[in-house]
Amino acid sequence: MIRKPAVSGLFYDDDPEKLEKTIESCFTHELGPGIPIFKSKENSSKSKKIYGAIAPHAGYTYSGPVAAHAYYPFVENGFPETFIILCPNHTGSGTGVSLFYEGSWETPLGSIEIDEDFSKELINTSEIIDPDFSAHLKEHSVEVHLPFLQYFSNNFKIVPIAMWMQDMNTSQEIAEGIVKVAKDLKTSISIIASTDLTHYSPYPIASIQDNLLIEKISEMDEEELFESIENFNISMCGYGPTIATIKATRELGAKKCDILQYATSGDISGDMNSVVGYCSGIFI
Repeated sequence: MIRKPAVSGLFYDDDPEKLEKTIESCFTHELGPGIPIFKSKENSSKSKKIYGAIAPHAGYTYSGPVAAHAYYPFVENGFPETFIILCPNHTGSGTGVSLFYEGSWETPLGSIEIDEDFSKELINTSEIIDPDFSAHLKEHSVEVHLPFLQYFSNNFKIVPIAMWMQDMNTSQEIAEGIVKVAKDLKTSISIIASTDLTHYSPYPIASIQDNLLIEKISEMDEEELFESIENFNISMCGYGPTIATIKATRELGAKKCDILQYATSGDISGDMNSVVGYCSGIFI
């Protein structure tokens, strides 16, 4: 199946040339990291192993400069064979955990193949992950990451997983499945947790809540992260993907999460009365 873009022209430009310029502006923005130079694994002099990342998924105008920080280290160090992209299910379509398991995804910058071997083995391995296209057809929170990666290279595959169920047990099972399949197939992977932080709160409240979340993420303490969200009723939309990424990357060898940038929609728009929080980090 070919998955057509659902939010091009809305979350990002649908014209390829304009989209490339927008991506460049995200990297060069005052909140951005600058534009990196792409290096393949073979040609990279860097030795840093990047097991995963956390990145926001709002429209590029708002979260693009923060998101750029998550992609920068991959560009510098070389892409893995496959990005496992875990996202929340905003639409309510599909199953509890939905994997888009075959075919390709199109964006204005070209086509990206699904890693069908990894996807099908993951479905066979896990009792909780379902083969399901419907959850992904209108979901934005995998799609928005792809042009940022494609700007530098189309030489990678993806495994897109949408999580409607985001409890600890579900997140644990997803993490265990990813780790097992990666080791069995000896596939070079990195996992992207797609999430925004606090939603539509005044800046002073959002910054307090988000700093708490960021502290737990940087410590890779998924238990405390989950408890903080529950105890303080924090509206982080992709906590399940984040928990699964923490668990999986730790099992694969990550020791910490370096938080690279934090900002809110208010830092872009100037409206601090109702903001959404964004952070980027890498698991190393």
